[in-house]
Amino acid sequence: MNPDHGERGSESARDIHGVLAKVQEGVEVIVEQDHRPVAVIKTSQRTGRLLSESIALAEARSSTVALDDGFMKDVDEGIASRSLPT
Repeated sequence: MNPDHGERGSESARDIHGVLAKVQEGVEVIVEQDHRPVAVIKTSQRTGRLLSESIALAEARSSTVALDDGFMKDVDEGIASRSLPT
């Protein structure tokens, strides 16, 4: 990631959408206050595997696994539980 130095605390607060747009493009933004770095804003690391990746992996391994009737319910419950504030 290429760091983008020089975002001042007040500038970042006024243009948070601009800062987030940079982060979404893969830029690591270093927030400074009084010419000292106080924070780094960067994209979060994704954990786990996408369902599409899991299906592709199963197909590549010639898996004969069949999804049961409760599979989609389990997926929906998993998504709902991750969406709840902690």
